[in-house]
Amino acid sequence: MRILHTMLRVGDMQRSIDFYTRVLGMKLLRMTDRPEQKYSLAFVGFESNPQQAEIELTYNYGVHNYELGAAYGHIALGVENAYAACARIKDAGGQVTREAGPVAGGKTIIAFVQDPDGYKIELIQQDTH
Repeated sequence: MRILHTMLRVGDMQRSIDFYTRVLGMKLLRMTDRPEQKYSLAFVGFESNPQQAEIELTYNYGVHNYELGAAYGHIALGVENAYAACARIKDAGGQVTREAGPVAGGKTIIAFVQDPDGYKIELIQQDTH
């Protein structure tokens, strides 16, 4: 088994596509609109399956916000340099909610950003050497 995608319900499809592509640098991989069922899907990611898992953005017609609940945590993305990634995200209009720095009690460099619907995304600096 392997992870194929994570689905997030979004309140504004274009706003979310803009965030994931323009701010985080993902690609819009494919879209589906199902007017009879009253929903639209957009799949975004750095690569398509099977190279990497994708994020499925789901817009249910007429629903513009969701209560995220206390159980959801975050999506984690590996980055080469968390400090530089935060600067790029802020320059693109994204919201950094925790600046890059060592995780509490450890040495791993992390940061957190938030998408337009309030979903948290952790950036984890990966040692590429």
